[in-house]
Amino acid sequence: MRLPRLDLAAPDSEPREGNEVTASSRRRSILVVDDNDDAASSMAMLLRMMGHDASIAHDGESALRGIEADRPDIVLLDIGLPGMSGYEVAERLRKTPAGKALRLYALTGYGQEEDRRRSAAAGFDGHLVKPVMPGDLFALIESAPVRGLVA
Repeated sequence: MRLPRLDLAAPDSEPREGNEVTASSRRRSILVVDDNDDAASSMAMLLRMMGHDASIAHDGESALRGIEADRPDIVLLDIGLPGMSGYEVAERLRKTPAGKALRLYALTGYGQEEDRRRSAAAGFDGHLVKPVMPGDLFALIESAPVRGLVA
Protein backbone atom coordinates (compact mmCIF):
# COMPACT_ATOMS: atom_id res chain seq x y z
CA MET A 1 0.00 0.00 0.00
CA ARG A 2 1.29 3.45 -0.89
CA LEU A 3 0.20 6.88 0.24
CA PRO A 4 0.15 9.79 -2.19
CA ARG A 5 3.05 12.20 -1.94
CA LEU A 6 2.25 15.56 -0.35
CA ASP A 7 3.15 18.47 -2.62
CA LEU A 8 4.61 21.19 -0.40
CA ALA A 9 4.89 23.75 -3.19
CA ALA A 10 3.27 27.14 -2.62
CA PRO A 11 -0.43 27.21 -3.49
CA ASP A 12 -1.42 28.86 -6.78
CA SER A 13 -4.11 31.03 -5.20
CA GLU A 14 -3.54 34.27 -3.34
CA PRO A 15 -4.46 34.50 0.36
CA ARG A 16 -7.98 35.74 1.01
CA GLU A 17 -8.18 39.47 1.65
CA GLY A 18 -8.64 40.33 5.31
CA ASN A 19 -6.80 37.21 6.40
CA GLU A 20 -3.45 38.81 7.20
CA VAL A 21 -2.16 39.31 10.74
CA THR A 22 -0.59 42.70 11.36
CA ALA A 23 1.05 44.14 14.45
CA SER A 24 -1.14 46.65 16.21
CA SER A 25 -0.15 50.27 16.66
CA ARG A 26 -1.33 50.15 20.30
CA ARG A 27 -1.09 47.27 22.75
CA ARG A 28 -4.50 46.50 24.25
CA SER A 29 -5.64 44.27 27.07
CA ILE A 30 -8.33 41.96 25.66
CA LEU A 31 -10.47 39.36 27.40
CA VAL A 32 -11.84 36.53 25.24
CA VAL A 33 -14.94 34.89 26.71
CA ASP A 34 -15.93 31.63 25.00
CA ASP A 35 -16.95 28.27 26.43
CA ASN A 36 -15.23 26.50 23.53
CA ASP A 37 -11.64 26.06 24.71
CA ASP A 38 -10.20 25.71 21.19
CA ALA A 39 -12.00 28.80 19.91
CA ALA A 40 -10.92 30.87 22.94
CA SER A 41 -7.31 29.68 22.76
CA SER A 42 -7.09 30.30 19.02
CA MET A 43 -8.51 33.80 19.35
CA ALA A 44 -6.16 34.62 22.24
CA MET A 45 -3.20 33.36 20.18
CA LEU A 46 -4.24 35.53 17.22
CA LEU A 47 -4.57 38.58 19.47
CA ARG A 48 -1.11 37.97 20.92
CA MET A 49 0.30 37.69 17.39
CA MET A 50 -1.19 41.15 16.78
CA GLY A 51 0.73 42.44 19.81
CA HIS A 52 -2.03 42.51 22.42
CA ASP A 53 -2.31 41.06 25.90
CA ALA A 54 -5.03 38.42 25.84
CA SER A 55 -6.69 36.46 28.61
CA ILE A 56 -9.49 33.89 28.54
CA ALA A 57 -12.66 33.18 30.50
CA HIS A 58 -15.01 30.29 29.74
CA ASP A 59 -18.25 31.40 31.41
CA GLY A 60 -20.11 34.52 32.47
CA GLU A 61 -19.24 34.50 36.15
CA SER A 62 -15.50 34.15 35.57
CA ALA A 63 -15.72 36.86 32.88
CA LEU A 64 -17.33 39.29 35.31
CA ARG A 65 -14.70 38.52 37.97
CA GLY A 66 -11.88 38.88 35.44
CA ILE A 67 -13.16 42.21 34.16
CA GLU A 68 -13.49 43.59 37.67
CA ALA A 69 -9.99 42.43 38.64
CA ASP A 70 -8.02 43.10 35.44
CA ARG A 71 -9.94 45.95 33.77
CA PRO A 72 -9.34 44.97 30.13
CA ASP A 73 -9.71 47.54 27.34
CA ILE A 74 -11.78 45.23 25.15
CA VAL A 75 -13.93 42.15 25.74
CA LEU A 76 -14.82 39.70 22.97
CA LEU A 77 -17.84 37.90 24.39
CA ASP A 78 -19.60 34.82 23.03
CA ILE A 79 -23.39 34.88 23.35
CA GLY A 80 -24.02 31.14 23.86
CA LEU A 81 -22.36 30.60 27.23
CA PRO A 82 -23.37 27.99 29.81
CA GLY A 83 -25.32 29.22 32.81
CA MET A 84 -25.43 32.91 31.96
CA SER A 85 -25.75 34.05 28.34
CA GLY A 86 -23.50 36.69 26.84
CA TYR A 87 -26.51 39.01 26.75
CA GLU A 88 -26.88 38.66 30.53
CA VAL A 89 -23.15 39.19 31.06
CA ALA A 90 -23.28 42.38 28.97
CA GLU A 91 -26.30 43.74 30.84
CA ARG A 92 -24.71 43.05 34.24
CA LEU A 93 -21.37 44.40 33.11
CA ARG A 94 -22.76 47.70 31.88
CA LYS A 95 -24.16 48.35 35.38
CA THR A 96 -20.68 48.22 36.97
CA PRO A 97 -18.01 50.95 37.02
CA ALA A 98 -15.51 48.62 35.32
CA GLY A 99 -18.01 47.72 32.60
CA LYS A 100 -18.95 51.23 31.57
CA ALA A 101 -15.55 52.23 30.15
CA LEU A 102 -14.59 49.13 28.17
CA ARG A 103 -15.39 48.18 24.60
CA LEU A 104 -17.65 45.14 24.46
CA TYR A 105 -18.07 43.12 21.28
CA ALA A 106 -20.23 40.06 20.68
CA LEU A 107 -18.16 37.39 18.94
CA THR A 108 -20.72 34.73 18.17
CA GLY A 109 -22.20 32.29 15.72
CA TYR A 110 -25.55 34.06 16.09
CA GLY A 111 -25.79 36.43 13.14
CA GLN A 112 -29.46 37.08 12.45
CA GLU A 113 -30.79 40.65 12.53
CA GLU A 114 -32.69 39.88 15.75
CA ASP A 115 -29.42 38.68 17.35
CA ARG A 116 -27.76 41.97 16.39
CA ARG A 117 -30.64 44.03 17.80
CA ARG A 118 -30.59 42.03 20.99
CA SER A 119 -26.82 42.46 21.43
CA ALA A 120 -27.11 46.24 20.93
CA ALA A 121 -29.94 46.39 23.48
CA ALA A 122 -27.81 44.42 25.97
CA GLY A 123 -25.01 46.99 25.73
CA PHE A 124 -22.58 45.57 23.16
CA ASP A 125 -20.61 48.09 21.11
CA GLY A 126 -20.54 45.78 18.10
CA HIS A 127 -21.49 42.34 16.82
CA LEU A 128 -19.05 40.02 15.01
CA VAL A 129 -20.15 36.72 13.49
CA LYS A 130 -17.79 33.73 13.66
CA PRO A 131 -15.59 33.01 11.92
CA VAL A 132 -14.22 36.56 11.89
CA MET A 133 -11.43 37.40 9.47
CA PRO A 134 -8.21 38.51 11.19
CA GLY A 135 -8.12 41.71 9.12
CA ASP A 136 -11.64 42.63 10.26
CA LEU A 137 -10.73 41.95 13.88
CA PHE A 138 -7.56 44.02 13.54
CA ALA A 139 -9.54 46.96 12.09
CA LEU A 140 -12.10 46.75 14.88
CA ILE A 141 -9.45 46.78 17.62
CA GLU A 142 -7.49 49.60 15.95
CA SER A 143 -10.65 51.74 15.68
CA ALA A 144 -11.63 51.29 19.34
CA PRO A 145 -10.93 54.42 21.38
CA VAL A 146 -8.06 54.29 23.83
CA ARG A 147 -9.32 54.48 27.38
CA GLY A 148 -8.58 57.87 28.96
CA LEU A 149 -8.11 59.66 25.62
CA VAL A 150 -10.72 61.90 24.06
CA ALA A 151 -11.36 60.91 20.46
